[in-house]
Amino acid sequence: MRGLIWPRGGLARVFRYFKIRIVRLTASPHAIAAGVAAGIMASWTPFIGFHFLLAFAIAFLLAGNMVAAALGTAFGNPLTFPFIWAATWEIGNRILGETARRGGRHLDLVRLLEHADLKQVWDPVLKPMLIGSIPPALLSGLAIYLLLFLVVRNGQARRRRQLAAGRSKSA
Repeated sequence: MRGLIWPRGGLARVFRYFKIRIVRLTASPHAIAAGVAAGIMASWTPFIGFHFLLAFAIAFLLAGNMVAAALGTAFGNPLTFPFIWAATWEIGNRILGETARRGGRHLDLVRLLEHADLKQVWDPVLKPMLIGSIPPALLSGLAIYLLLFLVVRNGQARRRRQLAAGRSKSA
């Protein structure tokens, strides 16, 4: 039962798996880094169910790898979504100046979602979340791109050296 909630070996094992999977993709360091960044950027948006499509579109525009983009969308998951949603909603409200206008009144999200009317949910929820997703998406996308570009470039170079050393020993 515990394995359903917490991965065996902890989160470090999950990160090692993703690192190995990403470094072993057969693409340029730019394509891999841009793809993962696109997936992470898409995960910041409130469009659950469309993150893959959005990630693929962003990856296409950035000349990124589509598999890497799909892997990058793992950033948005049941553990991170509550934090992502809270952060984007708060940032969006601050950008739109809604925090001052609300005057401490709370939003009854359950009541809004019961009727599932997009017009009623757009202004108080989706619009601030969409606008609020832009700054963290750009910042995290740029940071991940820079980090992964270096990691992938060095990892691919190390792998080429190991393969070359293995071939020269067997010759």
